[in-house]
Amino acid sequence: MPFSREPIRSDPPFSPPRALLTQSWLDLAFLHWPVDPADVAPLLPPGTVPDTLDGVTYVGLIAFRMDRVGWLGLPGVPYLGSFPETNVRLYSVDAQGRRGVVFRSLDASRLVSVAVARTVFRLPYQWSRMSLDRTGDVVTYTGVRRWPGPRGAHSRIAVRVGDPIDEPTVLEDFLTARWCLHNDFPGGPLHLPNTHPRWPLHRAELLECREDLIAAAGLPTPTGDPVSVLYSPGVAVRFGRPSRFAAAPPPPR
Repeated sequence: MPFSREPIRSDPPFSPPRALLTQSWLDLAFLHWPVDPADVAPLLPPGTVPDTLDGVTYVGLIAFRMDRVGWLGLPGVPYLGSFPETNVRLYSVDAQGRRGVVFRSLDASRLVSVAVARTVFRLPYQWSRMSLDRTGDVVTYTGVRRWPGPRGAHSRIAVRVGDPIDEPTVLEDFLTARWCLHNDFPGGPLHLPNTHPRWPLHRAELLECREDLIAAAGLPTPTGDPVSVLYSPGVAVRFGRPSRFAAAPPPPR
């Protein structure tokens, strides 16, 4: 039975009463390619299926700067909590209709942060040598994987930031306005809610994209240019406490 889906929203549907985790995502480049839902489904946690728009799902390559990760209301640590990051992510929906993201890889430049995220949240973080540089309206993101691998997996993305977007399209909201993370976890899959202000999005021109992170994440290598290229100066994010959800859809009534 197909899962029902919550509406696609630009604005968050809730605000967690107490934040488990706070952080800011800054200077983001969003690159997206369509991908066959059949290629995505085996890579998602139990109890979720590919989220689709008009029958299509997407793989995202998201490069940005993480800033000041903080726990339980404590201020973020400037060094350990601030670093470049590049993610490969997919789009999921669970049996409660909650649209989320599933990370296939998260490359980051702080080894301690990578180790903590892999241990505590069981997220597929990778330690990489990374940089983020801005010259005028051009932002360049680079990364080469160190551990655990595959070593040498890499990305180099350059975008030119364009005009702000007053009203995002439904596709642009579908790809960016995501209010939870789905993650497989010992004992059952987890739902981790997040909230932040509406994305301030800009058009962006892709100047360069050389990467093999998507293939390293177990997905088909994209062919052609991405169908969506966006930039955002960023948002401050709050994560609520995780909760388990059913590993299989409920039986029909």
